[in-house]
Amino acid sequence: MVGLQSISAIESRSTAVIIADQLREGIIAGTFESGDQINEAQLAERLEVSRGPVREALHRLVQEGLLEGRPNRGVFVKQVTHRDIAEVAEAREVIECAAAEVVVGHGAAERSRIADALVAATEPMADAVRRGDRAALRRADLGFHALLVAQGANRRLERAYRTLATEALIAMSHFDGWEPDDALIAEHVRLAELLRAGDMEAFHRVLHEHLAIDTIELHTHDDEPLRHGRVEA
Repeated sequence: MVGLQSISAIESRSTAVIIADQLREGIIAGTFESGDQINEAQLAERLEVSRGPVREALHRLVQEGLLEGRPNRGVFVKQVTHRDIAEVAEAREVIECAAAEVVVGHGAAERSRIADALVAATEPMADAVRRGDRAALRRADLGFHALLVAQGANRRLERAYRTLATEALIAMSHFDGWEPDDALIAEHVRLAELLRAGDMEAFHRVLHEHLAIDTIELHTHDDEPLRHGRVEA
């Protein structure tokens, strides 16, 4: 029926989720800056909704660590510190290594399939570099790592990583020294090829260096045995 084709799909997400998504994107894009207050009443008036879904949306983002509630003052965009950036990088390393441990346990054919998919995931990054589009590059970069985590076939790790990815995007936007270049693409390809080879030790060390930021101190792996993922009995 032609008439049915003109009807749009019903929005299945709740109003609170839609509001949270818009606020999250605004924080990532820098529309809301660190320390900005998010006024519940003003936001509800601006969106022409009741304060209930706005309050729920703000609560979601507080739980995600993007907003913080201050007693008797309200809700504010969380200020990003060097410690925040370090913690995000360290948590990402743990989760990505856990997923990589699963990948290297596969046979050569499956590792090669996954590595090919990861190399293909660098193409949007290369396109963003050519255009000098930092925002697109940040998202493509996180897309590569999210694809890696998905190979671990652990839904809880994936869910945790989605929150980390949002924080990582915000951290990247606050780090002025982060430049789009071809070297970044090469680092990601190297990670994919180490998984193809099944070299977990080298992958872990390269990932650690990849996530490190010169001006922010992370934990070190110098001269120490590496642990990746779960420790089996």
